[in-house]
Amino acid sequence: MYNEHITFPKDFVWGTAAASYQIEGAADTDGKGKSIWDEFSHIPGNIEDGSTGDTACDHYHRYEEDIRLMSMMGMKHYRLSLSWPRILPGGTKSAGLNIQGLDFYDRLIDALLEYDITPWVTLFHWDLPAALQREGGFASRETIDAFCDYTDIATRRLGDRVKNWMTFNEPWVFSFCGHFSGVHAPGEKDIRKTLAVAHNILVAHGKSMPIIRENIPGAKAGIVNNLAWVESASHKQEDADAARRWDLAFNRWFLDPLFGREYPDEMVKWYGEAMPEIKAGDFDLIAAPADFMGINYYTRRLVVYDPNDNHIKAKQVYRTHILRAEFEEWEIYPEGLYHTLIRMKEEYGNIPIYITENGTTCPHEMISDDGCVHDPLRVEYLRRHFAAVWQAIQEGADARGFFTWSFCDNFEWAFGFSKRFGLVYIDYEHNLRRIIKDSGHFAADVCNQNGFAIT
Repeated sequence: MYNEHITFPKDFVWGTAAASYQIEGAADTDGKGKSIWDEFSHIPGNIEDGSTGDTACDHYHRYEEDIRLMSMMGMKHYRLSLSWPRILPGGTKSAGLNIQGLDFYDRLIDALLEYDITPWVTLFHWDLPAALQREGGFASRETIDAFCDYTDIATRRLGDRVKNWMTFNEPWVFSFCGHFSGVHAPGEKDIRKTLAVAHNILVAHGKSMPIIRENIPGAKAGIVNNLAWVESASHKQEDADAARRWDLAFNRWFLDPLFGREYPDEMVKWYGEAMPEIKAGDFDLIAAPADFMGINYYTRRLVVYDPNDNHIKAKQVYRTHILRAEFEEWEIYPEGLYHTLIRMKEEYGNIPIYITENGTTCPHEMISDDGCVHDPLRVEYLRRHFAAVWQAIQEGADARGFFTWSFCDNFEWAFGFSKRFGLVYIDYEHNLRRIIKDSGHFAADVCNQNGFAIT
């Protein structure tokens, strides 16, 4: 029988990931302020199954149990996010610091280190303090300064133990899904505000990078972008043009300024009067040197021209694939991750890359009669995406780690609890008990072996 073992570089980072609002719960515990997701999820019709993140996975109270599970699974690295309103309930330093919130993250970090798990901290994973949103949110440049103060507080408190930092998670999703399509918090639909939010987030990233470095000698810091491999669904010129615009708006709008190239000219002209205020020096700030880039990859985008689309005159189309995620539009296409890593190598200077999110849902996932959770689709999904990263490394891409999304099933934003991404099953019907899925055991084997066998 043909049998080959794929082995990753010696120092390759294997881990898993989660985000504060999606797992912590304790929405109004120990002085935490409200986030925009606390408010958005309570508006009827916003969440598919009518749920909220008030309790989520109760990680706030059960973090020690969760960390023990991570250790059992061989996870040596964990990407988490801080809840800004848990630390600064009013959003700003002047509105008051919640020491109990910082104390929680102290305990969480200490517990991770006790189990020899390295923490990777994301400062902003979408749960903006509601108090700041009422003052304009990230459409206001004042929120840039508030974010820098928050960065300063968090890094001073945790930087003696946390050396790996990410400023923002997926600026595209926060800006476009939250302010253009309105399907995410804060639920607005305004292209001008969308572009202002996107720009101000990038400026905030750039302004916060020196703060991280000053507060934490030897820190490694970067930003996380969700990238997709974009292709035209046909050979028609109008479809090819639509696919190019999709790539410009989805990928390059955020990548180019981070690498000192400003915004793509074609899209600047396309957006016209909707373009945000850009102050002198903004692009220099955005292009602050980073130690790495985080990439969240899930699928490719097959695109055709759509005259009815009010953004870029383009829409995504879907093709049947041998493996299909429960999200009907999320074709399982690991080749796109390979192409994305090669693109970063060839077009953006081969900056060190960490895959900071990658994973899938499985249809009809449940506890079997044997007490286990069998998810062969997710196992195969991960195997193929791990292999895609390995292949890119062989061809010179500087990929240094892989964080599977997610550690456990959780509150999946506008889908509520109707979609499960976890390596660990959360039994929402029975006291939130945790069960490691087959995919969790597979990921554990990969971590422990630093690779896997292809048979």
